[in-house]
Amino acid sequence: MLNFIWPWAFWLMPLPILAYLLLPKSGRREAALFVPFYRDVLSFERQSGRPGGGMKIGRGLLLLLVWSLLIAATARPQWLGEPVPLPTMGRDLMLAVDISGSMAQEDMILNGRQVPRLALVKKVVNDFIQRRVGDRVGLLLFGTEAYIQAPLTFDRKTVGTLLDEALIGFAGKKTSIGNAIGLAVKRLKKRPVDNRILILLTDGSNTAGSVDPLTATELAAETGVRIHTIGVGAEEMVVRGFFGSQRVNPSADLDEETLQKIADKTGGRYFRARNPEDLEKIYQIIDQLEPIEQESEIFRPVKSLFYAPLAAALILSFLCGTAMLLQFILKSEGRE
Repeated sequence: MLNFIWPWAFWLMPLPILAYLLLPKSGRREAALFVPFYRDVLSFERQSGRPGGGMKIGRGLLLLLVWSLLIAATARPQWLGEPVPLPTMGRDLMLAVDISGSMAQEDMILNGRQVPRLALVKKVVNDFIQRRVGDRVGLLLFGTEAYIQAPLTFDRKTVGTLLDEALIGFAGKKTSIGNAIGLAVKRLKKRPVDNRILILLTDGSNTAGSVDPLTATELAAETGVRIHTIGVGAEEMVVRGFFGSQRVNPSADLDEETLQKIADKTGGRYFRARNPEDLEKIYQIIDQLEPIEQESEIFRPVKSLFYAPLAAALILSFLCGTAMLLQFILKSEGRE
């Protein structure tokens, strides 16, 4: 839709006609500047622009057209595009996912078969990401080191793809929970207060890194980052060995006490995921704890168009002046 920011500018359209009709005609004055070929120009004007001549009328209409184009440019025309819904402003949600060597443990059941912990985490977390419409979602992967795989963004599809592409051991075989929290806090502290959420998922304890998890947690609490922690891994599985089958606890290394303290100090909650159903329920609970704000916003793209009538006015003025100059030159050469 075409729109004008200053439509009142069109009231200036009849100004040249009013000036011509109302202002007094100028009398004969002494010349302030002497031009050697002035008499030739005056003679040319009288011959080509005598009363009733078509050239004089055409030139007047052309000048009125130029004036109209200048007024149109002054009115600041713009084109309003179709309404575009903006992403609703929700929370800034950082997901920290453990990809250490222990995440390769096959103690989870997915579609009737045993799969590594990370495979199940990818599926459930991806479903969670796609539900967070309106949130800025970021992805942090950690093992021996912690890395930002995806910064906070509304592009949830890309975040999900980057999580799917994560491989066990990419960040090292050990687990650095403290470094992961510290890096997440560094990214989240630049975001608005009260919407800074970190969901940390791990299956072990802090065995690497230069930052103690509880020290990083104190920094998170001071910064206003709320941390929900998830301990993942079955508590019992059957292992077949040389002396037969035996039951073992594959999650013996999980430091639940530290994960509980991290959540408590930052106002979050600790969850224990022993199977796929537990993990799915946990993310549903987090959806309830951190509801998405659904205030819809509409944006209409605006494209300024003032340059079009302005350029047309300049081109017509240039062509008009050039035509008059050429005609004068040709007339002069013809007389000679």
